[in-house]
Amino acid sequence: MNSKTYNRSAAINYAKKWALSRNPRYYNFDPVGGDCTSFVSQCLYAGSQKMNHNPKNGWFYNNGYDKSPSWSGVEFLYKFLIKNKSFGPRGKEVSQSEIQAGDIAQLSFSGNKFEHSLFILEPTTLSVAAHTYDVLGKKIHEYNFSKVRFIHIVDVGI
Repeated sequence: MNSKTYNRSAAINYAKKWALSRNPRYYNFDPVGGDCTSFVSQCLYAGSQKMNHNPKNGWFYNNGYDKSPSWSGVEFLYKFLIKNKSFGPRGKEVSQSEIQAGDIAQLSFSGNKFEHSLFILEPTTLSVAAHTYDVLGKKIHEYNFSKVRFIHIVDVGI
């Protein structure tokens, strides 16, 4: 499978532009559980420009009713990124010291499951952008969470 470089600058610019508002091209999932993972997916798409339309385990968005579970679900996005060997962004779980701007953090508030996706703007300060509770530049340590995991975007399958 061929690959290309993930465009971190494009993903970061998208996050900064849309963190505090909604891109009308995408459905706002706030009323149905939250928009955090959809926002992270939008950022990933801005940096990858490649979706994976596999109906069983892909990562895609056509509209609010025609999308993969991984587009808007925390655990589904994690599984897609970690296991993806095909089209679209591909990632791996890493330690905090290995993340870069344009990567992802996911938080667990209960300690049992991960419930919130965040887009990393600055890895040194752990500054993030996120939806549901819209933030731009908030630090991860300002959240009250029990666990965090980091996903580094390695490349994009084309």
